[in-house]
Amino acid sequence: MTQPRTQLFAPDRIAILGGGPGGYEAAMVAADAGAEVTLIEEKGMGGSAVLTDVVPSKTLIATADAMRRVNASTAFGVRFGEHSADHYETEAWADFAKVNERLRKLADTQSADIHASLEAAGVRIIAGRGRLVPPHSIEVTTPNGDTQLIEADAVLIATGAHPRELPSAKPDGERILNWTQAYQLTEVPEHMIVVGSGVTGAEFASAYRRLGADVTLVSSREQVLPGEDADAARVLENSFARVGVQVASTSRAEAVERTENGVKVTLTGGRVLEGSHCLMAVGGIPNTEDIGLEDCGVHTTDSGHILVDTVSRTTATNIYAAGDCTGMMPLASVAAMQGRIAIAHMQGGAVKPLKLHQVASNVFTSPEIATVGVTQEQVDSGKYQADVVKLDLATNPRAKMMNIREGFVKIFSRRGSGTVIGAVVVAPRASELIFPLALAVTHKLHVDDVATTFTVYPSLTGSISEAARRLHHHVGEK
Repeated sequence: MTQPRTQLFAPDRIAILGGGPGGYEAAMVAADAGAEVTLIEEKGMGGSAVLTDVVPSKTLIATADAMRRVNASTAFGVRFGEHSADHYETEAWADFAKVNERLRKLADTQSADIHASLEAAGVRIIAGRGRLVPPHSIEVTTPNGDTQLIEADAVLIATGAHPRELPSAKPDGERILNWTQAYQLTEVPEHMIVVGSGVTGAEFASAYRRLGADVTLVSSREQVLPGEDADAARVLENSFARVGVQVASTSRAEAVERTENGVKVTLTGGRVLEGSHCLMAVGGIPNTEDIGLEDCGVHTTDSGHILVDTVSRTTATNIYAAGDCTGMMPLASVAAMQGRIAIAHMQGGAVKPLKLHQVASNVFTSPEIATVGVTQEQVDSGKYQADVVKLDLATNPRAKMMNIREGFVKIFSRRGSGTVIGAVVVAPRASELIFPLALAVTHKLHVDDVATTFTVYPSLTGSISEAARRLHHHVGEK
């Protein structure tokens, strides 16, 4: 990217466009450092991450996981309902109106909490739509049509993204849905067709099936989750097959249309799927159109993402960007880190540039898939020389107690030195289990550092320690 001019001063006035994780985290840091901070947000604090994406979707997934545990409880000897000579009623069901009411309430509560925290920190919040004005100010149009100019010494753009739509599959919010519209349903869909087998599509397919819907997942690739570890994807595919998720692989949706009682999805090759609802999960588009980027010299990619470097600078002096509107990983944690880094850099503080290989990410399917650092694909291609140990959870005593029959821990260590450089965990709560391995990757710990750290017995973390012990024998080998 074209490098911006060198910044010559720490800004007293900072304007932030967008109230998602990149924006509100940056606002808190900047206010704490004593800057005069103004945050402009059109839809509500927390942005789409809190209001229509991460918070509601993960709440839905948590409900689905609760149903999974209840329905699997017979394996533990737990019984529910009326008892007869040979029968217990054990199957749970979802009151979908209550499920969605709860998740919407949680999203609104989280948004209100963020708003209150920002105000308490001294951040000025303006509801409205913002547009950049050279050199680095923002013109805000409020809901009643009034405009005002927010003059600033530096600007952070954190405008997020919105769902991609296909011209032949326009969401209507009733039968054809995007991921922001899935929380108004009052009944579990009879048959949900999910188009897109990336992270969002796989998560919704997993959740809706656990909640009782028939589910068909349309995948353009042979493998579900094409960007994830192949071993992990196979575990998920086996889980899908076991619980009845149908996968239409190597297929693309050409069109989606309403029928009298549902939807019809036409795939490439002419195959037609019929269901009650269709959820489109085909990626996102950055919210960068018509916000004054060109006027201020902020360059974007062909996809519309704002070009930034590892300290969140754009190509314009004193204008930074964070989150899904940039070309970095579209994760709330990355957005928040980009925002914090931007404030530290613009104020002349100590800055650790963003290192994407240190990002821990998670797919909230059942089971969850968590990853950090070097991947199996990078090792297989020869990009990294690594020793690899994959340990199935089936041998873990805690997993047996919890009736976990699938999943694994995989650790990559640099060949010769034994430094932990990557990991994959497939398990319930993998999002929690990946943290010690993320610490190891970030701080370049040796496999022996992990192996010789006490774990609780019995615990799933015991498999992390055991995998590290098995890698010890490879250290020093060529």
